[in-house]
Amino acid sequence: MKKTLKINRIDNVIVALENIEKGDLVGTDGEEIKVTDDIRMGHKVAVKRILKGEDGIKYGYPIGKATADIEVGELVHSHNLETKLGKIAEYKYDPKLNDLDCKKRDMYFEGFKRSSGQVGIRNELWIVPTVVCINSVGDQIIQEFRKTLDPVKADAVAVLKHTLGCGQSDEDLLNTQKILSNIVKHPNAGGVLVLGLGCEDNHIEEMRKILGDYDTDRIKFLNSQDVEDEVADGVAILKELYETMKDDKREKTHISELKIGTECGGSDAFSGLTGNPLVGKLSDFLICQGGTTVLTEVPEMFGAETILMERAKDEEVFKKIVKMINDYKKYLKSYNVPIYENPSYGNKEGGITTLEEKSLGCTQKSGDAPVVDVIGHNEFIKEKGLNLYDCPSDDAIEATALGAIGCQMVLFTTGRGTPLGSFVPTLKISTNSKMGTLKKKWIDFDAGRLLEEPMEDLLEDFINLIIDTANGKMAKNEINDSREVSIWKIGPTV
Repeated sequence: MKKTLKINRIDNVIVALENIEKGDLVGTDGEEIKVTDDIRMGHKVAVKRILKGEDGIKYGYPIGKATADIEVGELVHSHNLETKLGKIAEYKYDPKLNDLDCKKRDMYFEGFKRSSGQVGIRNELWIVPTVVCINSVGDQIIQEFRKTLDPVKADAVAVLKHTLGCGQSDEDLLNTQKILSNIVKHPNAGGVLVLGLGCEDNHIEEMRKILGDYDTDRIKFLNSQDVEDEVADGVAILKELYETMKDDKREKTHISELKIGTECGGSDAFSGLTGNPLVGKLSDFLICQGGTTVLTEVPEMFGAETILMERAKDEEVFKKIVKMINDYKKYLKSYNVPIYENPSYGNKEGGITTLEEKSLGCTQKSGDAPVVDVIGHNEFIKEKGLNLYDCPSDDAIEATALGAIGCQMVLFTTGRGTPLGSFVPTLKISTNSKMGTLKKKWIDFDAGRLLEEPMEDLLEDFINLIIDTANGKMAKNEINDSREVSIWKIGPTV
């Protein structure tokens, strides 16, 4: 394998594919340069002289400006390159839509067709608490329920615990209620017990209003303060729900019914070289079959947002993207948080220097398809194709939110590694093979292979994994029972 990689012909930096020692020679554009620093895997080396104030170029785009003269062969990182972000920008609609090379394939999976018209890829039995105070009661109910049935004919029986539901008001409370209501109606659930306490701000009657129309055979409620033995009553309701959903059968379903969320966490420099481009190819493939993908992590679009704006299907969608980007920047500024307050410590250790660099890698998960819509926080997916979603880049919050807007599974690329999972299957894709080998209990697919294998071969393997997962193969987060629910808190605690 080569020691370095130049991503775009106009780049003035290359990426180390392995640790390189000072004095080593590396090839670039048919020539060799001498490396003048020790370079860790994933970090950048200058292949042209970059003067103070000039741009570092990677992926064919600026990733920041030099804070000192950088000589050929030098390490390029936080000590000599800084972000250029910081202001709310103005944008002009300049569409550059790509024609996808679509190859239609007659592909199906076995899904659960719900009365709502949605399709699930799991048939699970859930308890959804209205408030943090009742989480432990949910655990007790499931423990007692399991004692009465063995085996349980459900893909999972789980309490989707969270930390909110009281001490909230106005928009903040409504945000929590909408997220929880969307989860309650998710097609991966065959039955749901909404478990309340009784005195919380998010009380059951308010939840009923937010839910709107729902299947009364599959969604039940229990207010714990109203009964003598909430555990016994909870078990009785779970049994009733179980009788309704236990014989649900998978049915042949076209792949166009898949809705897949994408995110990255614990990213490294390989995220933009392997994992994210692979997910982007999968996104294009699924969209060509009539399916849907969602890209989120708004702060990790900063510096690469114009690429997405150029792909807006029309001027209305372009304006939605501009509003999402600038509204989020205003949100950060309202709390005196710099727009460029990213990447994290782990990102920098993995070779990412600036937010622009991180964003250019992150947005590759969107592939090349046109952007068909921007989904507001707590809205549902309305359009098939590539959607953008207004949500933070916090791993647990976005994984939860992607499920809540209707995604049946989440594709999660990671270079540093994480065991995190959402309440929907969360496939972890390692961006380097070292991580894929080290953390086999966390990782579902090794995209690091892309450095040595053709994209076409790897994509085919990846498509097969997606279909297998939709058919019921458990993701590592499901095997490890990692089902985190984290809700974006947008207001003060009362």
